[in-house]
Amino acid sequence: MDSSQASTLGTSGSGGNGLVSTQTTETANATPNDDPKQNLNQVINSIQKTLGLLHQLYLTVSSFNAASQLPLLQRLNSLVTELDNMAKLSEKCNIQVPMEVLNLIDDGKNPDEFTRDVLNGCIAKNQVTKGKTDAFKGLRKHLLEELEQAFPDEVESYREIRASAAAVS
Repeated sequence: MDSSQASTLGTSGSGGNGLVSTQTTETANATPNDDPKQNLNQVINSIQKTLGLLHQLYLTVSSFNAASQLPLLQRLNSLVTELDNMAKLSEKCNIQVPMEVLNLIDDGKNPDEFTRDVLNGCIAKNQVTKGKTDAFKGLRKHLLEELEQAFPDEVESYREIRASAAAVS
């Protein structure tokens, strides 16, 4: 597939799989291609199309003979075109992937493990923080009880000040 065919395919609107957008210098009018969610969906569609092309290429290579050379070249050209399209579409997306996720994928592990570990870490830190908060609340309560026994008038004025400050805010 040559570049003229690729550009024709890219603008045909085939479900966003090969959508190539031209950017103008006008920034006042927002186009649908400025939507981050749509940009992400276009990249996802391009990834899915690339996976399909890779599968077709695998089937062509696995049953290769002299007659299948032209389909092989066409599929290779389609793959290169789609990878180029994916690179252009991905420039519009701002996605940050933690290095830990990439390392897990390189190690052949499921990236959901990273998500699970992060969530479990957040839950553990939340429980520790809640425990500290409860401990401070208990300490405050105990100190107020002790202060009330030693200085009842001052504690009463403190509570009035706290009540008026709470009512203002």
